[in-house]
Amino acid sequence: MSPPVRRDVLRVDLSAGTVTRERVPDDWRRDFLGGKGLGARYLYEELDAGTDPLGPDNRLALLLGPLSGYLPGESRYAAVTKSPLTGAFLDSYSGGSFADALAGALPEAFGLLIEGTADEPTVLTVRNDEVTLTEAGDLWGADTVDTDAALDGAVACIGPAGERQVAYATIACDAGDHHAGRGGAGAVMGAKRLKAVAVHSDPPDPPPALADLRDRYGAAYRDDDTGRWQAAGETVESVDFANEVGVLSTRGWQGGRFEDAGDIGVEAAREATTGRENADDAVPGGFRVDVPDGDSVPRGGTLMSLGAGLGIDDFDAVARLGAACDRLGMDVISAGNAVAWATRAADAGAIDPALDPDREFGDADAAERLLSAIATRGTDLGDTLADGVAAAREREGADAVPTVKSMELPAYDPRGAAGMALAYATSDRGGCHRRARPVEREAFARDTWTTADRVRTVIGAQNVRSTLWSLVVDDFAGETMWEDLGAEWLAAVGLDHDPESLARAGERIWTLVRLFNVREGFDRADDSLPSLFEDPLPDGPAAGRTVDREAFEAMLDGYYAARGWSPDGRPTAALVERLGLVADDETPLAEVAVTAGRESGSTDTAPDDGTGRRDHHPHSREP
Repeated sequence: MSPPVRRDVLRVDLSAGTVTRERVPDDWRRDFLGGKGLGARYLYEELDAGTDPLGPDNRLALLLGPLSGYLPGESRYAAVTKSPLTGAFLDSYSGGSFADALAGALPEAFGLLIEGTADEPTVLTVRNDEVTLTEAGDLWGADTVDTDAALDGAVACIGPAGERQVAYATIACDAGDHHAGRGGAGAVMGAKRLKAVAVHSDPPDPPPALADLRDRYGAAYRDDDTGRWQAAGETVESVDFANEVGVLSTRGWQGGRFEDAGDIGVEAAREATTGRENADDAVPGGFRVDVPDGDSVPRGGTLMSLGAGLGIDDFDAVARLGAACDRLGMDVISAGNAVAWATRAADAGAIDPALDPDREFGDADAAERLLSAIATRGTDLGDTLADGVAAAREREGADAVPTVKSMELPAYDPRGAAGMALAYATSDRGGCHRRARPVEREAFARDTWTTADRVRTVIGAQNVRSTLWSLVVDDFAGETMWEDLGAEWLAAVGLDHDPESLARAGERIWTLVRLFNVREGFDRADDSLPSLFEDPLPDGPAAGRTVDREAFEAMLDGYYAARGWSPDGRPTAALVERLGLVADDETPLAEVAVTAGRESGSTDTAPDDGTGRRDHHPHSREP
């Protein structure tokens, strides 16, 4: 017995109050797979350059992949839209019960393509392959925990931050345990007056062949380095790793080592936990801990950005701040950076201290007050920070906390790993460590890595993850698929892809997103890092290191050459043709690519798409 094949999307027009089912073109399914790739294809096709991310013409796609519901690990869905934080393409991912339920409720559809703006706050319900719209009523104003409790089924919802269109508002699932977090998909949902999506279905029941395949891949993952790492410490262990190698952003990017990291790291989590998130699984999830309003699952990003980043060394206090962000529906990385920016800006006299009195690093209570003010836009400073650090910097002039493409950076300081400088600068959605994480290897081999090593690793990871995020795999358990990119799985559901075609799909999808961003006006100037990284790190194993501007520009030249892009970061017409893409008239293409610092008409410099596949092993000491 073969499972149903996903061929459709359900288009929801909130302005008209209508739902229609439409077939995804066969060549889109073949070339872009699902998830990230399919979302990018719809956005590039249907949005005009300059579309307001918070306007009715923006699209919010909640998408699955062709294998959703069957893969090992936690099922995930992709939220794809134009970001209100960056103005660029945005793909954000969340696990939990919502993805499983959506896969069961829409067995022949990739998901929902949402457009327009509802007249009144609305709840969208999916049941038995059908979608209905009802008024949200008193749910508008509720936090993510109370919204989840009020609705039956598996729920994806926004909190107060999304309703008030905070530029880094999230879409929360499982009462705030899981989030489509970075870049503001929750703000797009709020602008559309869509409070929640509730799905009524059990996960799909895999046929025996797929169940056997899942068991085999699950066993392989448990024996993999990443599987053992996740079982031992999940992402919380990232705090200890980053501190050990001296790249843990501390007190608003003023240092690379937090002297009290042990108080908020993996051992502290083990001592505080009441159990693991998926306690019955062979590879459990995050650490569940008690907080004043119930319980919470603090991730590594929470402890790095709201802990070390704010100079807070009390694990319980950091968990409380993370839970506050979860309830409000706000990205912990951007929120932590916003609080850090306010602290440093006040210290520098760039903002009136009366706007945010008694603020200092290490003060969890003051941080919590400001987080609430941001989510509700309840004070002048909160309203300013709700639009992001880059917007606050432009208004107030304080250049203290780094962003790339207006997205606040995670807590891995690139001064201690130059490959992360390239990964951040070239990330398609802004400052992000998930597209490529060369720090996990480079930190142990800084002096032996060459520019070519960094370029090869970053591009390889970006391409591979573009493929796997289009299949919408679990970020960790899906690493068992890095060798054949899911070809064996796709064959099991009757889809004909080999590893080579899937590798090309990854490059094609990454290039299509670049075309989207180029059409929005992004170029080489946006693939850059702030000047603060030219100041040396003051402490830790990476003390004295900087991001050398000349070396970085040479590395970016090498990246563009390997990609087959021009010196200003535009894909060439020849590359677009080679990948089977079609650029519209609004997208400025380049005629020639750069090669080793000089222009060339050749596009044969595209990398081997298998390169970089081993950067995923967490904190490997192998060079």
